[in-house]
Amino acid sequence: MTEDSDRLIRDPKGGLPRLLEIMRRLRDPKTGCPWDIEQDFRSIAPYTIEEAYEVADAIEREAWDELEGELGDLLLQSVYHAQMGEEAGLFDFHSVADRVSDKMVARHPHVFGTEDREKSAEQQTRDWETIKAAERAGKEARGVLDDVALALPALTRAVKLQKRAARVGFDWTETGQVLDKIVEEAQELVEARETLTQAEVFEEFGDLLFVVANLARHLKIEPEEALRAANAKFTRRFNGIEARLAAMGKRPEDSDLAEMDALWDAVKAEEKAPDQTGR
Repeated sequence: MTEDSDRLIRDPKGGLPRLLEIMRRLRDPKTGCPWDIEQDFRSIAPYTIEEAYEVADAIEREAWDELEGELGDLLLQSVYHAQMGEEAGLFDFHSVADRVSDKMVARHPHVFGTEDREKSAEQQTRDWETIKAAERAGKEARGVLDDVALALPALTRAVKLQKRAARVGFDWTETGQVLDKIVEEAQELVEARETLTQAEVFEEFGDLLFVVANLARHLKIEPEEALRAANAKFTRRFNGIEARLAAMGKRPEDSDLAEMDALWDAVKAEEKAPDQTGR
């Protein structure tokens, strides 16, 4: 511990160097925080995922006053992993930053190189995938699906697996074929519910979700975003039911399905009605 270290840590404008020094001190085996010292990559990983979701949540809610803090929490996770990497002799924060910088330069030849910048977003996406494929080809030979991260949300991972398979031609050519498959899988689920074990029903339900994710890909819809929007809509409309029941001096548990369903329809109709400006 030095005066320079203390001075930096207490500098409210110390920026990234201050954060790096704080983490170094927290992990110091002699003077650091016992909890922080005990952590490793695996124990911190769940917090990293949680912080990423909290960033996404702030953006979804347009809580711009919260976003700065959530981004700081997410940055702390990168700093934490980098400090552990440095202690293990694997990498440090600066090498992590250099590596991602090299990647961004290599993947944007239309900005940092000589390629034409006047490309459509679709063409840039195709170019990006081509560059990524070349990067993978330069590594040890692996299966087509091998480096799709296991820890991704299942819906997101399903789409990534399908995209990867599509690159080598394993894909439906028309959206109608995917819709036909959804009908088929739904029918299998109905039959499974009536005749099969719970384990078999579980499997059929998973198959149906997987094909629905494939439909989202063919429709160029991000399924996680679509489901979050549906969740928000359900929450908003159910809150409307509760508000209307409260106006009658009731709670949901004092009501029944028929009444709540009618109130749901009323909330839905109110949402869809044009406002007083005629829009």
